[in-house]
Amino acid sequence: MRRREAEDGFEGPVAGQTVRHGTGVNSNRAFPTDEYPSNLDPFVLFERFYVDPETGFPMHPHRGFEIVSYMLDGGMAHEDSLGVSHTAREGSAMHIAAGSGIEHAELPADDAGCSGLQLWVNLPREKKGMDASYADAEAAELPTVDRNGATVTTVVGEGSPLSPETPTEYLDVRVDDAWTWDAPDGWAGFVYGVSGTGTVDGEAFGAGDVLPMAEARPVELRSEEALRVVTVAGRPHGEPIRQRGPFVL
Repeated sequence: MRRREAEDGFEGPVAGQTVRHGTGVNSNRAFPTDEYPSNLDPFVLFERFYVDPETGFPMHPHRGFEIVSYMLDGGMAHEDSLGVSHTAREGSAMHIAAGSGIEHAELPADDAGCSGLQLWVNLPREKKGMDASYADAEAAELPTVDRNGATVTTVVGEGSPLSPETPTEYLDVRVDDAWTWDAPDGWAGFVYGVSGTGTVDGEAFGAGDVLPMAEARPVELRSEEALRVVTVAGRPHGEPIRQRGPFVL
């Protein structure tokens, strides 16, 4: 799948890019990539990680942004400099506001591999010095409802116990037939393919594909074979995103 410019001026879907980091973790990165080299204010990056046994992310620092991790398969053991020790399993989520600084480790639990999604959200300039914080939500705490052609779980948004500093909507969507996603006006957003196949606004779409939108708009999704996506939108800060490895300055 190649990047294209749609007739209405919006960019079409692009394929994610494989990146390797940590102690040998392979990820499918949605952005920034060679095909879509930009951040997506307020989002710094988004990727799906595949952590094999004996790999992972040993203790390392972060500051200046927020992290939302959502588990798809297996379990990931989290420890941090706040004293938190927690294992997130399939369907559960974690939120970290790194603020002025935090150290944490993310390693596969139970000597088995795991897979999940990780979103980095920029903090506005006035909040980059805030104290770090951590929160998590089990799968049963994330509301799941049927919405006119799809089954939707709210990872972040109305009904979720997770509340990032940046206004954000993060939905896990299993499309039954056809479903339209409509993000708040003026927000940026993206659709990312988790599994299955289908179309997004008539374009072929599957696992690892992403539709990035600097200004979110209604998007029609159709399932051909058990299409599952996440849709994510956030209110832009209108500030430069300056990433330096694990820090967003």
